[in-house]
Amino acid sequence: MKKTKVVVIGTGAVGATTAYTLLLRNRMDELVLIDSNYNKAAGDALDMNHGMPFLDGSTVWAGTYEDCAGADIIVITAGAAQKPGETRTDLLRRNADIFDNIIHQILPHNQDAILLIATNPVDIMSYIALKKSGLPAERVIGSGTLLDSARFRYLIGQKLHIDPRSVHAHIVGEHGDSEVPIWSLANIAGVELQLSKEDKENIFVHTRDAAYSIIEAKGATYYAIALAIDRICTAILRDEGAVLNVSTMLGTYCGVEADTYLGVPCIVDRTGIRKTLELTITEQEQELFRQSANKMKAIIAELEQA
Repeated sequence: MKKTKVVVIGTGAVGATTAYTLLLRNRMDELVLIDSNYNKAAGDALDMNHGMPFLDGSTVWAGTYEDCAGADIIVITAGAAQKPGETRTDLLRRNADIFDNIIHQILPHNQDAILLIATNPVDIMSYIALKKSGLPAERVIGSGTLLDSARFRYLIGQKLHIDPRSVHAHIVGEHGDSEVPIWSLANIAGVELQLSKEDKENIFVHTRDAAYSIIEAKGATYYAIALAIDRICTAILRDEGAVLNVSTMLGTYCGVEADTYLGVPCIVDRTGIRKTLELTITEQEQELFRQSANKMKAIIAELEQA
């Protein structure tokens, strides 16, 4: 049987936590850590290897881009942090340059892997990765609104005292401020949620602003996003056909000419994104989704003109 291999590029808080999560859950046979600071990646790999007597025996090492050869999934979490006084467009341009460098070092060694993007703003960076790699859209996936949807389900479950795994609810659109809660389809075992307008607004605000609260408290978010990335990797490596709210390149979706990357429910398997699932949403939700798409398109246009 062919060995499974995952490469994680960028061993900051998100990348290192993702790698550790994948290792703990024994998702692959080989795990490679790549970082512009080789010593950081080497230190993480050594630290993980010291725990091998407690695990099932994956091989972990700090590598170079040559080690992307044969990888099933290449997770990219690398990116620049915003500098004081730096505009969003300037930051995006720097991250676009970083992605250009990363992708052009990957492609000589592997053009068959699935690229899984987690660098923020994830929808924009996924679009950039698609354009710079030339890979099929189904194999360039953003983490999208999978984490937002998980937060949404968790908060609904907390309010109703229901296990969040039994809550069915979607956040679609941007992974960010313009994301859209699909209340019209939210349910528990097919039963409509019994929540007041005030409850719904409170749940959504805490869903949308969750990252801000965590960053204010401890500086960064990385545990839950690592679990979300692990979930996507598992769906791919096990050929699950799982429905996950990931970011993908959309044409027309729910009557909206998106023409950009946005988070929507997708069937994810060994090929990447096998199919997008079109939700039946209300006119108000459709308009909010349109606004989210327009926001992403405006940022891309600004970036391309800069």
